[in-house]
Amino acid sequence: MAPKKPVDVGTGKVPTGLEMGYSKKGYVTFLAGKGDYVKGVVGLAKGLRKVKSAYPLVVAILPDVPEEHREILRAQGCIVKEIDPIYPPDNDIQFSMAYYVINYSKLRIWNFLEYSKMVYLDGDIQVYENIDHLLDTPNGYLYAVMDCFCEKTWSHSPQFSIGYCQQCPDKVTWPTEMGSPPSLYFNAGMFVYEPSTVTYESLLETLKITPPTPFAEMDFLNMFFQQVYKPIPLEYNLVLAMLWRHPENFELEKVKVVHYCAAGSKPWRYTGQEANMDREDVKMLVKKWWDIYEDVSLDYKADEINSAEEETFSKPSILAAMPEPEVSHMPAPSAA
Repeated sequence: MAPKKPVDVGTGKVPTGLEMGYSKKGYVTFLAGKGDYVKGVVGLAKGLRKVKSAYPLVVAILPDVPEEHREILRAQGCIVKEIDPIYPPDNDIQFSMAYYVINYSKLRIWNFLEYSKMVYLDGDIQVYENIDHLLDTPNGYLYAVMDCFCEKTWSHSPQFSIGYCQQCPDKVTWPTEMGSPPSLYFNAGMFVYEPSTVTYESLLETLKITPPTPFAEMDFLNMFFQQVYKPIPLEYNLVLAMLWRHPENFELEKVKVVHYCAAGSKPWRYTGQEANMDREDVKMLVKKWWDIYEDVSLDYKADEINSAEEETFSKPSILAAMPEPEVSHMPAPSAA
């Protein structure tokens, strides 16, 4: 049975939040468990406040997040929304990399129908420049940054085995005897999407019939949104491995969003001992995160005139439309 394809998303043919009369927009992240990831979410909330975002940060939390952490998030102006976990089929739990499996619960954010459009950000991401204009991109697409295939976490893939990466597709070309090159693949730590009942229900139904894969929910989202995925520049989700894998593809001083997903790079756990963590650019980015996290002037002021939920409505932007990317394989767009 072929999976349903969300070709109608955002076109006016499905009941998205916008079609149902909602014009609120926002950022959303995901939190599970009682560990220290709450620090990352606090840092993200303060980062969005520093860049003067007009939109709130919604935190989709699982029931196992302790009340103490919920209170911390509310005190930072976050909108806390508890969601039920989504468990994939048993064969997926056994096959996938364990730390990815819980992320299937992120699919619940497509049911946040009070919002017409949202930017999803992982909790280990920090925003260093205002990116509100992403919420004014044309509807009907999922926008995200292309991933890199060069790290060992990709060692299971044919891309890794032949040294092919979509960030530099001309360096090692895809062998003709292997057929068509793989479809463009995005990093699911950051994406722009539209909540929709039809998409949400289709995601859950498709999950039931999808074969297991190592990257679990990220592979699943790439498969599901393949036809409506639009790449955006690296500056909107710079995974730290890009610093040593493809430094020619961006200018660090122009990067808007940094994703601390390399082993040992979580700022609140950083020791500098893991591979590549002693680099000066990594140290600089870790310090940059801490400067925001420790800045008490960025703490949420409960008596601010505009509350988070009041300031979520659509606003015009001079960057209302992102440049149309080519559909074919291409080098990663420059951050310039």
